[in-house]
This record gives sequence, C-alpha cells and structure tokens, in this order.
Amino acid sequence: MSGLGHELRLVAIAWQFFTRIPLPRAWVARVGYAPEWLQASARHFPLVGAMVGGFSAAVFVLAALWLPPAIAVGLAMAASLWMTGCFHEDGWADTCDALGGAVSRERALAIMKDSRIGTYGTVGLVMMLGLKAACLASLPLAWVPAALVLAHTVSRTVSVGLIRALPYGGDPEHAKAKPLATQLSGPGWAVALAWSGLAAAGAAFFLPPWAMAAALAAAALAGLWCGRWLRCRLGGYTGDGLGAAQQLSELALYLALVASLRWI
Repeated sequence: MSGLGHELRLVAIAWQFFTRIPLPRAWVARVGYAPEWLQASARHFPLVGAMVGGFSAAVFVLAALWLPPAIAVGLAMAASLWMTGCFHEDGWADTCDALGGAVSRERALAIMKDSRIGTYGTVGLVMMLGLKAACLASLPLAWVPAALVLAHTVSRTVSVGLIRALPYGGDPEHAKAKPLATQLSGPGWAVALAWSGLAAAGAAFFLPPWAMAAALAAAALAGLWCGRWLRCRLGGYTGDGLGAAQQLSELALYLALVASLRWI
C-alpha cells in the first residue's frame, strides 16, 4: 500500500481502537491489521481526538439552540463518552484506584487489571466529570465548541508524548495495550504534534491568544506532571496511565480557559 494509503490505514486502526463506531466491513477487511500498525497509529491518536471533540462540539451547538448551556454541556460530554465507550475515563478510574493509596508497584499493576471500581476510582471519576462540566458551563458559549475540539486533540497528544518519552511500565505479556509498549518514532511524534497544531490554529479563530497560550501551557504541564508521577510509581506508562494523562490534561486545559476569563 502507498504511503498515503498506509497512513489512512493507520487512521482507521486508531479510529477502531479509540471509538465504538464501526467502520464498513469491506473497508475493515481491506485495511487489515498487524500489531505493529497499532503502535504506528499512535501518531494519529490526536486526529481521532479531534473527531471526538468535533462530534461533541456539534452536539453542544445543536443542544444550545433550545436548551440552557449547562444541559447542552452535559449532552456534549455524554456524546463524547458514548463515542469512546468511556475508554479514557476507565483508565483514569483504574489509575486512581491503583495509585491513590500507598501500595507497591506490583500491587498497583494488579489493581489496574481488576475490572471492579473502588473508592478512589469512584471519587476520581465523579470529580473529573463534575469539574469538566463546571468548566465548560462557565465558558462563553462561543468558546465551548473550540475548547472541546482543542482539548480532545491536545490531550491525546499528551498521551502520545508519554509513549514517546517513557518506557512501558506494565507487564507486556498481559497488557491489553501490549502493541503500544514501544517508544514512538521521531517522525510519528512530529505528526502527532502537527495534528495539535492544526487544532490550535482552528481554535485561534474563536479563543483569545492569551487564553490559547494558557490552555496549551496547562495541558503541557499536566502531561509533564503525569509523566513524572507514572515514572516514580510504575517506572513508566501503562494503558490506564495514558488514559489518566488524557483526562488530566483535558481538565487542565479547561481550567486554564476559565481562569483566563479574569484577564478580559
């Protein structure tokens, strides 16, 4: 398959991995699958995030025509949760359960594999969803669609950055994300950054420059903190840890946008 054709294949693989919306069977059969392609498709995770954010933003715009902003925000968030099957939120909850207490690395990894949710995970999930909803409802209506697309794109780039920067910290033999347990290439990282750059360029038409700068800086700082946290506790990233990083950087971006309203 040609270079462009292979990139489209990687986009399709990333789409199948991160969303619950199926692709046509004929296309899936033509795309095929190999474990190394999933690792290579990481460069397009931010593009899938942009699509999720775009769908969420469209739901918000339509809902806001007839409903109060807070309800429109709730529906927009529900749309993204449905589209991804709560994939990243599950990782955040598992990470809270595993790293919320003072347990060993081995015990933390065992907790991450447990499908049940504990106190830390429950509280963490409620707080995460509540804070994101409160932030979005506090923004000017015109900012919300751009914020959704930007946050979903940039936060996936943060997760890809951790794949690039950290070793795999889990058990590769039993990990659901085993094909991702290798570092991302330099060109792949450049593609991921380019997707975020395009999202930022689009959002710049709707968000003030100081708000954009604060939002991007906050997401980057959240990613750096997550990287340090995962390295100290687990020795590297895990699939659940990447989900947690996505959630925290998304929230950090929203918080920075709300804080920037004080500068108007």
